[in-house]
Amino acid sequence: MAVTDHVDLNTFVEGVKKRNPGQPEFVQAVTEVAEDIFDFIEDKEQYHEAQILRRIAEPDRVISFRVCWQDDKGNIRVQRAWRVQNNNAIGPYKGGIRFHPSVTESVLKFLAFEQTFKNALTGLPMGGGKGGSNFNPKGKSDGEVMRFCQSMMTELYRYIGADIDVPAGDIGVGAREIGYLFGQYKRISNEFTGVLTGKGLEYGGSLIRTEATGYGATYFLQNMLATKGQTLEGKTAVISGSGNVATHAAEKVTQLGGKVLTLSDSAGFIHDPDGLTQEKIDWVKELKTVRRGRISDYADHFTGASFHPGKTPWGVPCDVALPCATQNELLGVDAEMLIKNGCIAVSEGANMPTNLDGVHIFKKAKILFAPGKAANAGGVAVSGLEMSQNSARISWKEEELQRLLLDIMAGIHSRCQEYGTDSSGYCDYVKGANIAGFKKVADAMLAYGVV
Repeated sequence: MAVTDHVDLNTFVEGVKKRNPGQPEFVQAVTEVAEDIFDFIEDKEQYHEAQILRRIAEPDRVISFRVCWQDDKGNIRVQRAWRVQNNNAIGPYKGGIRFHPSVTESVLKFLAFEQTFKNALTGLPMGGGKGGSNFNPKGKSDGEVMRFCQSMMTELYRYIGADIDVPAGDIGVGAREIGYLFGQYKRISNEFTGVLTGKGLEYGGSLIRTEATGYGATYFLQNMLATKGQTLEGKTAVISGSGNVATHAAEKVTQLGGKVLTLSDSAGFIHDPDGLTQEKIDWVKELKTVRRGRISDYADHFTGASFHPGKTPWGVPCDVALPCATQNELLGVDAEMLIKNGCIAVSEGANMPTNLDGVHIFKKAKILFAPGKAANAGGVAVSGLEMSQNSARISWKEEELQRLLLDIMAGIHSRCQEYGTDSSGYCDYVKGANIAGFKKVADAMLAYGVV
């Protein structure tokens, strides 16, 4: 095979921009990975010859389709939906389905790209994919959500399968939505198979799946602190979001002796100087999953807490931070504020919640900073374990799953250290995660030849 001329980083990124116009989130995700990968592959001719990075940054396929459904008033509604199947070099495509007005092809391509490396880091045989729709489940009745999910699965089912592509939940897609989606798949296909994860325990779901992402991000934070001889005991934590990931991260931080000061949603954040107890966290879970209320209600309910409309919580002084809401919620100015206020560690519970400026600032300050593709991999790891249970027609006990989750997060931490630690002993977890994930996927792709 002829040796390929090496392009530099800027030329590569410009090529990605040219091929993906109007897709800033996807370009951002590829750029962040490429910044670390280029140095790693500089002297590895096999990756250049096979154009591995270029191929990973081009999804295997992007499926776009319309979803027609009828609301409670009899109006016909039309949404747009996608499934991005990025790479299946090491296993079936695996990644969530997101329902939110902000969903675009660019967002889903970035998520599928990130998912490819995240899944590789778990050590489980899963490729990377992501899907979703600009449908907004907020304010919709159960009947409207059901009709939308059934209509979406009527189109999606032809592209997924237990050994092809296994979707899961994500923002806007919880137990209710997974149930409706799985029910429609079963109805159409006439088979009961592990085609979705995040299912209810009654029909093939796994214990601790709900807790796994938030718990995993906290375990990764714990592993980072341990390298400095520290623990979460007595440390203050600022957390964004108030959904599944944020509440379970808050729960685990509290269990490990930390004090959680904030939660947030799209309207603003609450600050509770007394800290969130388990009772308060349970109240937030009920608020968000049953009453589907706003986080501002917390300040009305608990004495001493305050609500800050239209703001993010990064100005609240803390020891550690866990951004658990959505992409690009933590900007460069926020990163500077966290460092100025004494924050020593950040563990991303969401996908790419820190923008590139923020990432560069955290790296320059050499604080403990865990990117989402490493820190929040606990959720997809337990999804992978759910796939195994479905295939074997068994259910593992909670103790076994908790042990496996701890082991998987410790393994991811070790892989990040292997490729991210420099001669001074500083670990660049972003670099470590990018290189470790890339190497596993790239070596599998090399084995297949040009496909």
